[in-house]
Parts: sequence; C-alpha cells; structure tokens
Amino acid sequence: MKTYVAKPASIEKKWYVVDASGHTLGRLSTVVADTLRGKRKPIYTPNIDTGDFVVVVNAEKIVVTGNKLEQKMYYRHSGYPGGIKSEALGKLLGRRPEEVIRRAVKGMLPHNKLGAAQLRKLKIYAGAEHPHEAQGPEALEIKE
Repeated sequence: MKTYVAKPASIEKKWYVVDASGHTLGRLSTVVADTLRGKRKPIYTPNIDTGDFVVVVNAEKIVVTGNKLEQKMYYRHSGYPGGIKSEALGKLLGRRPEEVIRRAVKGMLPHNKLGAAQLRKLKIYAGAEHPHEAQGPEALEIKE
C-alpha cells in the first residue's frame, strides 16, 4: 500500500461562501479553518496547501455565548514600552467585525508560512455584499 501525497499543481481550489448571521464565533471558525486547510477533502496533506477559498459575509451578525462581549479581550502591542492596548470583543465587533473572525480563524491555522498562505484565502465582509461572484462560490453548510 502506498501513501498518497498531493501535488501542488494537481489541487483544484473551490470557492465557498458562508453566511455568518446567527452562527457562534467558535463553531463557524472551526469549519472555516478546516476548509482553508483542506481537511474536508480526501486528498488532505498536512504540509501542502490543499484548501479552498472561503468568503464570509455578514460578519457583523456573529453570535457569542455567555459574557464574552464584555469579558473577552483582544490585545496588541506597539513595540514601545507601555504600548499594550486592549479592547473588549463587543467594541471590536462594533468597530471591525471582520477582524474578530480573522483572529479566531488565524489561531486555528498553523503558525508558519503555510498558515499565512492559507489565511490569505479567507475573505471576510461585514455586510451581505462581496465582490467574488465571478468565482461562483458554493454555499458552505455549517451545523450548529
């Protein structure tokens, strides 16, 4: 029995669209991350980008459980002493809802060049409109 290894030239990349309205942030992010990595395909190879493109629309209508809107904090640092900034999930969701989903998915991808390449295939939009109709994206089903 031989082990199958996908060749980068033979990988067919599809486009999927996900409507985030009413979906829980973590459950949506795991499905999106698995699709970006290619784990939903039988030709999955861990060290090769076999994943598909994912377009997430209605990012502003994402749902979180519990008190996460007030208690979950996002941090960033300017690089200078005392330059740490923090922001609650509720504020970040109001200001940049795309960033909330992008950060959740980024944490579920490999932390190397391969993960960076997979994250570039993720397109997130706050509203229902997106400019990727020409690619003919299929709807990606998410079970709650």
